[in-house]
Amino acid sequence: MPDVARSRRALRLLQVGMGDWGRDWAWRIIPGVKAVKLVGCVDVRPEALALARSQVGIPADRCFTSLGDAMKATSPDGVLVTTTLPGHVPAVRAALAAGKHVLVEKPFTGRPAEAHDLVRRAAARDLVLMVSQNYRFFPAVLEVSRLVRKKALGELGQIWIDFRRYSPVGPNGPGTHHVIEQPLLMDMSIHHFDLLRTILGREAKSVSCYAWNPHWSGFAGPPTAVASIVFDGGLVASYRGSWISAGPSTPWAGEWRMEFEGGEVMWTSRGEDSAPAEVVVVQRRGKAPETLPVPAMKLVDRWATLAEFAAAVRNHREPQSSGRDNLGSLALMNAAIESARRGRPVGVQR
Repeated sequence: MPDVARSRRALRLLQVGMGDWGRDWAWRIIPGVKAVKLVGCVDVRPEALALARSQVGIPADRCFTSLGDAMKATSPDGVLVTTTLPGHVPAVRAALAAGKHVLVEKPFTGRPAEAHDLVRRAAARDLVLMVSQNYRFFPAVLEVSRLVRKKALGELGQIWIDFRRYSPVGPNGPGTHHVIEQPLLMDMSIHHFDLLRTILGREAKSVSCYAWNPHWSGFAGPPTAVASIVFDGGLVASYRGSWISAGPSTPWAGEWRMEFEGGEVMWTSRGEDSAPAEVVVVQRRGKAPETLPVPAMKLVDRWATLAEFAAAVRNHREPQSSGRDNLGSLALMNAAIESARRGRPVGVQR
């Protein structure tokens, strides 16, 4: 365990992957978390490192094209992996082998076997391995989780989730999600699947999913899907998501309706540019709708994710959305993809 666990100094963080999203982490997120300090960055593309220097202000001697060289030069406590998905496994594996704690962007990996292997490697070396499932870290999610846990409206019976966005190909060409095989289920629905597990405290048992790609969409893979997910105890969640919706856009967490014995909870979360869009409305049977207050949070979104990672390292504990916990979200995502490919329900194999 690196000595940050026994000191009050900031966790030394090395970042791997300096594309658009990675630079956003370096410029906007990391400076907002006092518990961490960026000590260097890595990218195999010189042009990405040039942008990291010019846009983020990272010194040239802190920019590397080799993760191994960067770890030797900067002696980090932890590694933040913000590469595209193909880079996740090799970067996480190398960091763990060097004895570094790791925070990796979602989705964790593309293949369940790889995720299980990385979780085992982290456990064997007593290292923190966390997946950035940042939608967990918002006030509405905490409040709805509390309502479910306390059974404030009795037993939960059914859930409906709608996610609607319009993401056309822009004038500068397609974005990353326009060209990947599963732009909705892998790039976005993983957030909603993880929220389901977080809020319910249950694991998915089976899923029936249909995904499709209209010829005019501009996406290489299916940008829209519907799914029915069965959880432990027989609870069913109905999910609809679309990157090509002509309807009103939802906040990024989607619009949720949760039907209980004693009424319904309607909620949403995460607005534009990480701003909270927290709404929790309870309608008890025979009563008028009531908007509930949500908990105050000092940090939300990726700022809270990064702070949780640093706290887990410092306190030698498992973080929320650890690699081990994320296996359930990854399994649900992969089962939905497999169901859509096969055209029939499939079991969720964690």
